Amino acid sequence: MAAELPTDPEAAIALQDRLRGLVDPTNPGPPEFMTVAGLDSAYDDGNVVAAVVVLDARTLQPIDTATARGTATFPYTPGLLAFRELPATIAALEKLDTTPDLLVCDGQGLAHPRRFGLACHLGLLTGLPTIGVAKTVWGNYSEPDRERGASSDIVLDGEIVGRAVRTQPGIKPVYVSVGHRIDLDTACAQTLALAPTFRQPETTRQADHLCRTLLRAAVS
Repeated sequence: MAAELPTDPEAAIALQDRLRGLVDPTNPGPPEFMTVAGLDSAYDDGNVVAAVVVLDARTLQPIDTATARGTATFPYTPGLLAFRELPATIAALEKLDTTPDLLVCDGQGLAHPRRFGLACHLGLLTGLPTIGVAKTVWGNYSEPDRERGASSDIVLDGEIVGRAVRTQPGIKPVYVSVGHRIDLDTACAQTLALAPTFRQPETTRQADHLCRTLLRAAVS
């Protein structure tokens, strides 16, 4: 899984442009996800931490966790935040005892200015089906209806790149996009299945909690 990553924005943009065509926005077969992993990162000054929580897809109970920490060396640049997060995230994934069937990133997949967000990069590095479920959006969309499961297309430069999905009635939607080896319909269905109670998928909620706990320990 290890990969040499660029250290400057110009090289990072070139890498995104080069890898974008390798993303597979289709299901490799009938989607059967028994285990689903949530990934999250956080940073404070130069400290970067990453957490991965693997859940049983049926019960949403954790069955494996891993964390990693490091130092941010890549500059804070919109559209290139993945390059700050990838080293620690990859290190955490490599510590897992379980190989998840699906990765859920707290970030973008194809709903990205260069159609290559964190979820796409991780999907290519791991070869696993990967989706991005973000709290913010690149692009334009119409507000979905208020009921759970309502959705609307996210459009960027005239292209559909994802969907705004209402996971809870009347609550702000999340923004779902394909990362790799999955189609958008399946990505949205999995997002809803992982968010029975709260706006964010349970994968993201649990990874975020673990990540913030780790960050507090790192900077204390």
